[in-house]
Amino acid sequence: MKKRLLSLTLAAAMVLSMAGCRGAEPAATTAAPETTTAAAAEAETTTAAEGDTAETTEAAEPAGDFKIGIITGTASQGDEEITQANKMKEKYGDMIVTSTYPDNFTTETETVISNTVAMASDPAVKAIIWCQAIPGTAAAIDKVRETRPDMIFIVGTPGEDPGVINPKADIVLQVDEPGCGIVIPPQAKKQGAKTMIHYSFPRHMSYALIVARHENLKKYCAENGIELVDVTAPDPTGDSGITGAQQFILEDVPRQIEKYGKDTVFFTTNCGMQEPLIRSVFENGAIYSLQCCPSPFHAFPAALNIDMAGHEADVDYMMEQLQAKVTEANMGGRVSTWGVPCNMLFISAGVEYAKKVLEGETNGQVLDEALLRSTVQECAEEFTPGAQMTLDYYVDDDGNAKENHFLVMSDFVTFE
Repeated sequence: MKKRLLSLTLAAAMVLSMAGCRGAEPAATTAAPETTTAAAAEAETTTAAEGDTAETTEAAEPAGDFKIGIITGTASQGDEEITQANKMKEKYGDMIVTSTYPDNFTTETETVISNTVAMASDPAVKAIIWCQAIPGTAAAIDKVRETRPDMIFIVGTPGEDPGVINPKADIVLQVDEPGCGIVIPPQAKKQGAKTMIHYSFPRHMSYALIVARHENLKKYCAENGIELVDVTAPDPTGDSGITGAQQFILEDVPRQIEKYGKDTVFFTTNCGMQEPLIRSVFENGAIYSLQCCPSPFHAFPAALNIDMAGHEADVDYMMEQLQAKVTEANMGGRVSTWGVPCNMLFISAGVEYAKKVLEGETNGQVLDEALLRSTVQECAEEFTPGAQMTLDYYVDDDGNAKENHFLVMSDFVTFE
């Protein structure tokens, strides 16, 4: 099984996951999503959707006046995506419209769909960028395409398996989850790890790429002399909610450290568990290699009480603050992440690329691979000058490369 590799060399060494969140997880309470599209009512559907495959090479008419929609989770899900959506709104003004999906998206699929249809009911909206692309995204795309077959969909960090989302979206951007299963164990070994605690739950362990990452973790932990220990945590979508899942992490990390020692690296597949996990790792002097969605902003500020006012997307500031916290905790060499915030990158690159398509820079095609690659590079440079990244095609179990689904990988930044 051979993947075609697209190398994006950005000059030096820091940077850009989905190491596997599978979308933001429901919070304890459900926020009422809002849309800033001009048309707020759901469009009536008049024709049935035909076929299941998105035409990634469908001609895109150059547009003068257009809008680009961005759909993210609420602030309670995680600040990164909605912060970047607001940044793009600040940059482009009324060209950008935003909407959120409900916190309890797993039980509110109809709301996920209706919010998307409401955004698409504005005829000026020509493209929708979605991150994280939680379960229900594919169904929402289908519904929109019933009346807007020309709509461009670029989705980041999908919460649905490739076989579900790939035929629907025009472009899929995702952290190389299986690849993370290969690179995390040697990184953890360098940090002194002898044991890895892997927190997840059955729902996440039913997703193909999370399973692939876990299989690689088992293999490469063994090769690096690290014992992999699987611990089942509460599902944040279950009865105990995100609060119960976080409390479990706070209580369980000290237990695991007491059993296996401080040379234990901790990993969880869930976004909502990152904050208590990081806090507990710092309090107990353990090891932390990478988040499920790699980013210097993901959970670190809240876990370590870092004031981000005025620095919401300032990578240099964040790295300085993280280094100071690592030094203060005497944890040099035991904490790492990636230098580019992956989900923020997916939103930024998605908007910039869609804008180029709508302005006619792709010779009538929705997917121009070379332009997409250069756009991702340009956007990564804006976050972290001198980054090194690769984009790989997703390859299915039959060895077929899906040329609209790109897996992103980056180097680690280790705080000394």
